Parts: sequence; structure tokens; C-alpha cells
Amino acid sequence: MERDQHELYENARRRIKQKKRLYYHFVLLTLGSLFLFVSTKIFNTAIDSNWYIWVITLWIFLFILHFIKVFITDRFMNKDWERDQIDRLVALQQKKLTELQTKTAEELPNKLETE
Repeated sequence: MERDQHELYENARRRIKQKKRLYYHFVLLTLGSLFLFVSTKIFNTAIDSNWYIWVITLWIFLFILHFIKVFITDRFMNKDWERDQIDRLVALQQKKLTELQTKTAEELPNKLETE
């Protein structure tokens, strides 16, 4: 029982750490985008003046991927999901093994009779 509580605690701690990193990423994205926008407008570089839009767009895309990982992928494909999948596959393998043993047990007497 204590092991289950420890596992639940560790899982909760890991999820909080993931969410905390996502929130930091959001704050960094917001501040970084604001900095890029303001610095580009202030210094008005001679290069393509909208380069910062591409950087911010790429950064937003990476943030969306991070968000999907934290709130969608890891939420549904956690340890419980993994255990359920393993249990399902083990049960399927055991069923096939039982069917194979039954089939072998039925065929063995028939083969012995023909010999």
C-alpha cells in the first residue's frame, strides 16, 4: 500500500513539474515575443523587417507541441494506460497460448492413433 502511495506521489510530482515547465515556457514565449517585436521596431534593421514574425510563429508552434505533450499525450498515455495495455496484451497472449495448448491436446491423440 505504501508503495502505491509513493507511486501516486511521484506521478503527481512529475505532472506538476511538467505543468510548471509549460507555464515557464509560456511566460518566456510572451516576454521573448514582446522583446523581439519591440527591438525590431526600435532598431528597424535593414534586413527583412518581418523576420521576427517567423521566429515568433515557430516558437508558438513549439509551444503548441509542448502543450499537446503535457495536456493530451501524457494525460492519456500515462502509467495507468501503459499498465492497461500490458495487461491486455498479456491476456491476449495467454488466450492464444491456451488455444494452442487445447489444439495440441486434441491433435496429439489423433496422431498417436494413426501411428
